[in-house]
Amino acid sequence: MFQNPFSAEGRIGRLEYFISHVLVQIGSYGLGYLLGYIGLTDGMTYGLAWLYIPSIFIWIWLLMQGAKRCHDRGNSGWYQIIPFYGLWMIFAPGDEGDNAYGPSPN
Repeated sequence: MFQNPFSAEGRIGRLEYFISHVLVQIGSYGLGYLLGYIGLTDGMTYGLAWLYIPSIFIWIWLLMQGAKRCHDRGNSGWYQIIPFYGLWMIFAPGDEGDNAYGPSPN
């Protein structure tokens, strides 16, 4: 999961894909709770623009994880823009053995 995090090459399994999304959700809710607790989220908070920079890297990381998961299913990384395909990637098994995108992650 953390090996070549910003590369779309290779394959990852269902569990790794799911864990990456869970980590982002926990981090997002935790940060939102913390900012709300200390009172920084009242009204328009333009002073928190510094939070946008790390969030861009998180989105890129999630897109790369999605591309790797698409590769595990034998599809192009562009398949992840199909609505609800990300949910499908959590439950659908990947290709067994090697495919055009590399060896099996298991």
